[in-house]
Amino acid sequence: MSFSIQAGGPAVRKCESAADMADAIGEMYSSEAEDAILVWNLVPVRLPYGYDLAALIDDLVPLLEEIQRPQFTETEVFWGSDTFSAEWRIVRADDSLRIQARWHSTLGNYESLLAERGDSVVSTQVFVSEWAKVLKRIVTDIEAGSVQLDDDDIFLRTKTLLAA
Repeated sequence: MSFSIQAGGPAVRKCESAADMADAIGEMYSSEAEDAILVWNLVPVRLPYGYDLAALIDDLVPLLEEIQRPQFTETEVFWGSDTFSAEWRIVRADDSLRIQARWHSTLGNYESLLAERGDSVVSTQVFVSEWAKVLKRIVTDIEAGSVQLDDDDIFLRTKTLLAA
């Protein structure tokens, strides 16, 4: 089974300030910008930066922090965008993660195909490094644009994750 992410190179709009990282992402990337692509057991799922990734970031960063803790055994996350809506149950098995997903909606309506492909099993290191590609793209764009964040908690936590 496979899990990977293609971060792409989305065009960036000017954003001088934002309430938080999610707001900055939504402002910086237009709906016409190149999407990130999550590949789940060979099924490509589009993740628009300005919409889905902006909606997912506040859950993604804590998830990546949690699964890297030595005492981590399992968790659940709900991805709440209307074009990337899913419930993932993530269970550690040695150095790997088994991700059991219930797909509610995706761009392209791939929910049935994704469900047919079943669970994804991926090493914890690969899971984190795949998401890190997207996070690096976003952090680089925020820093390059000198975006001022009123609440920089998730942004700073993201930078800490990337530095590890």
